[in-house]
Amino acid sequence: MGDKRILVVEDESAIREMVRFPLNKAGFEVTEADDAVAAQDHIADALPDLILMDWMLPGMSGLDLARRLKREDYTREIPIIMLTARGEEDDRVGGLEAGADDYVTKPFSPRELVARIKAVLRRAQPDGEEEQIDVGELRLDPSSHRVCAQGAPVEIGPTEFRLLHFFMTHPERVYSRSQLLDRVWGRSAYVEERTVDVHILRLRKSLAQHGYDRFIQTVRGAGYRFSARA
Repeated sequence: MGDKRILVVEDESAIREMVRFPLNKAGFEVTEADDAVAAQDHIADALPDLILMDWMLPGMSGLDLARRLKREDYTREIPIIMLTARGEEDDRVGGLEAGADDYVTKPFSPRELVARIKAVLRRAQPDGEEEQIDVGELRLDPSSHRVCAQGAPVEIGPTEFRLLHFFMTHPERVYSRSQLLDRVWGRSAYVEERTVDVHILRLRKSLAQHGYDRFIQTVRGAGYRFSARA
């Protein structure tokens, strides 16, 4: 991961410096922006491999910028980690619902930050299975990172893509939230079980336009199952 480019969007120069040092030491190339406008300029010049972004920014907030980036085809696939001083669970879930892949609450340790960045980058990488998978008229193609339903493209985020890929390759079996965290996010991920529910909701929303949200079934008290059966 040594050649990966990280864009740090943070208005406090002291925090940018505190972040830059451990990331450089870990082998990452670091680009810095102090607000959303500067961040968008950097992204237009060259797409970063991951964005580390403060929740509170002057002008447009980090939350609003995350929403904007996840709406655009060009930037939708870039993983985002939110830096936040807010410890409240609702705020964290709000960040995930806006499209963030993870969050780190201040104050944080440099080691934890580097570990989380590596975990999110691992999740964003294709896992080598290139064969397309078809369930009915729902098709997932790992090599092009595309999902189609009845021949029409489905807009889907990177974490939802991995979740759907896992479900489509492991149909008809119930998985608990903790099992899904292990299998989709990885054992080293610092992610709460409630995160699974947020991404399930987003996955269902992506599939709902074509009626395939019914394939993602909630099994009360047990977890979730992917099934094409009624």
